[in-house]
Amino acid sequence: MHRLLVAFAVTLVALPLAAADPGGVAPKDILGQSTTLRAEVLDLALRAYQRAADAEAVRRAVLTIIDYELPSYDKRLWVVDMSTGRVMHEEWVAHGMGRPRGSGGSMTHALGFSNDHDSRKSSLGLYITAETYFGKHGYTVRLDGLERGFNDNARDRMIVLHGADYVTSERAERRQVGRSWGCPTVRPEVSESLIDAIKEGAALWVYYPDSRWLERSEFLEAR
Repeated sequence: MHRLLVAFAVTLVALPLAAADPGGVAPKDILGQSTTLRAEVLDLALRAYQRAADAEAVRRAVLTIIDYELPSYDKRLWVVDMSTGRVMHEEWVAHGMGRPRGSGGSMTHALGFSNDHDSRKSSLGLYITAETYFGKHGYTVRLDGLERGFNDNARDRMIVLHGADYVTSERAERRQVGRSWGCPTVRPEVSESLIDAIKEGAALWVYYPDSRWLERSEFLEAR
């Protein structure tokens, strides 16, 4: 795992090191702030976060969790302050449509995942947030994938987090949240504050019960 993280440590070395140890955070307190976050998903997310923190890959004590097993009309993204256990954001988030269109799943459910270029699918696993920029989708944060074979092409694929007008509470109520080209996209009205909460060295973890990834992830393996 050390070799896997060296490149990311170099890009983040100029950032101040935050306390990244979640030891004082009680999972039940986090779960008590959400109606959709599941205990088994949180447990895995905390395990991945701790391993990344131990490897000094995490530069900010913030963890974003995305549960792509849940449908897009449910709030399935959470931003947790790992120093206090406070859930700062609980949001809807879109998944990738896949190429050809629909191969990544239906409008409501993500089913296919890929690390391949031009797949337009979401990727699983642990990321570290990087720099922000203003692009065609407005304020955006880049993501660096830490999991070889599962999300380490994220930067080259331009897998980033940004706002999108096809993610709204009204569309969620109608079960019509749109799909992206692989990026986790959120409501435009919350995107700026959410990005500011997670940018520059925080952990972002994307979950789906994919047996191949669960068995091979270096961040979930037994110690």
